[in-house]
Amino acid sequence: MSEPKLPSGAPAGAHLDLAGEMSYGDYLDLDGLLGAQRPLSGHHDEMLFVIQHQTSELWMKLVLHELAAARARIRADDLPPAFKMLARVGRVMTQLIQAWDVLSTLTPAEYLAFRGALGKSSGFQSHQYRMIEFMLGNKNAALVAPFRHRPEIAAAVTAMLESPSLYDEAVALLARRGFAIDPARLSRDPRLPVHADASVAAAWTAVYRDTERHWDLYELAEELVDLEDFVRQWRFRHVTTVERIIGFRPGTGGTAGVAYLRQRLDVRHFPELWDLRTGL
Repeated sequence: MSEPKLPSGAPAGAHLDLAGEMSYGDYLDLDGLLGAQRPLSGHHDEMLFVIQHQTSELWMKLVLHELAAARARIRADDLPPAFKMLARVGRVMTQLIQAWDVLSTLTPAEYLAFRGALGKSSGFQSHQYRMIEFMLGNKNAALVAPFRHRPEIAAAVTAMLESPSLYDEAVALLARRGFAIDPARLSRDPRLPVHADASVAAAWTAVYRDTERHWDLYELAEELVDLEDFVRQWRFRHVTTVERIIGFRPGTGGTAGVAYLRQRLDVRHFPELWDLRTGL
């Protein structure tokens, strides 16, 4: 039996008969992924809102994947791979920041046409975002509560709450490298938010004053500053976009909306790394 002829115009060697083979759509589960957009209102612009938040959740999944791996590398004093992972997170954050430009095409009138379909759902309830915040050290046990109706998710968020943050591991590394870190800082309850510590500030200052001697720690510090810079930009674009679309209305999740988001702009994850810039 002769081989079937390629359709006219088909690239030479291209696999065109995929019966019984794994295709691109199979590998990526595109049926499930592209079938997950189910707007509730029937309004044209709700699709934008759904896709914006779903794609953000996918990027946040990658952020958590990379940050967890970077934290493990720092714990193992294996910094070069951690630098690569943190740099990748920075690139992901640029995608999350720029995504607000797309959502900002949604006008107040367009959003109000379907806002009622959201009920009490809100980005405030994103468990992945909460885990990123906890990973970076912005711990708050009360914020596990929105996930208690989903025990498996609550367990994951609680585990992140109770684990040392990325910055905790960086501070522990400073101690292992011989810097005099206050034992109370090293043994602090990881469920509590980070506050500036004089011994940590002194250690980082010493790193910045002798960068050649401590080059890998210096690079780690700058990777952390880059990371927080990106997070700040993301928060700023978030609050600006929300104000543009809903003004000062309360959020669907029950928060004060823009007023709440503006408070988040003052959060500092790695305080000593910012403070030392004044004293150098």
